[in-house]
Amino acid sequence: QVQLVESGGGFVQAGGSLRLSCTASGRPMSNYFMGWFRQAPGRERDFVAQISAGGAVKYYGDSVKGRFTISRDNAKNTMYLQMDSLKPEDTAVYYCAVREGGTYYSFRNYQYWGQGTQVTVSA
Repeated sequence: QVQLVESGGGFVQAGGSLRLSCTASGRPMSNYFMGWFRQAPGRERDFVAQISAGGAVKYYGDSVKGRFTISRDNAKNTMYLQMDSLKPEDTAVYYCAVREGGTYYSFRNYQYWGQGTQVTVSA
C-alpha cells in the first residue's frame, strides 16, 4: 500500500512563493509517474503538473505554466512543487498523486492520493 503525505501549504500574498512536498511510503516511487492536482470549492479536481518516473518528462496545466516547477528526488521518495508568482486564483487544496498508467491529465487515472494541503493566496 502506498501512503502519500503533502506538506508546505499555507497563506501567502499574491506574487509570493510556496514549495509543496509530497513524501511517499510503502513502496519506492522510482517506477511511477507522480502528479499534482488542485481543487477549489465547487470545482473539479484540476491537473497542475506531472513528472515521469525518472524526472525527465514534465507536463503542466496551462494556468501554471511558467510559474510552477515540478521535481522529484527518488532517493528521498519525495516530489516537490515550487510555486512562484502566486495568484488568488491558485487558492485551492493541493493533492499529490501516483499513477500506474493512462493519460496524465485525468485525475481518474491516479490510483493513490495524499490527504491534501491548503494553499491560500490573498490579493
